[in-house]
Amino acid sequence: MSYCRQEGKDRIIFATKEDHETPSSAELVADDPDDPYEEQGLILPNGDINWNCPCLGGMASGPCGEQFKSAFSCFHYSTEEIKGSDCVDQFRAMQECMQKYPDLYPQEDENEEKEKSSKDLEATPMEASAAKEEKGSS
Repeated sequence: MSYCRQEGKDRIIFATKEDHETPSSAELVADDPDDPYEEQGLILPNGDINWNCPCLGGMASGPCGEQFKSAFSCFHYSTEEIKGSDCVDQFRAMQECMQKYPDLYPQEDENEEKEKSSKDLEATPMEASAAKEEKGSS
């Protein structure tokens, strides 16, 4: 038997197998063509940053969202000759925040990065010699 109950702000619905055997009668709501954030990309037509852009990967809404917004805004609106050079403090604050949440913001270990680079370099000469052998045998 299916039923529904409220727990705080959450509504919990239990459905039976029989409930799922009948096709849904739910009607989907059409997208709002006047939604100012829909299909806009990172920068809105007025030049503002679209914090809802999926290209930001949710960074603007995580636990370090405010620090990210501050650093990103500073960089975006920077007029310095070396763009963003006036944003060091904001990026430092964002980095310090991210270091408090290593599970959410994993950092590449320098050793892993060096190992990856050396493996890439080791693979390159082998690939080049294999390519030469193929050319010579044809």
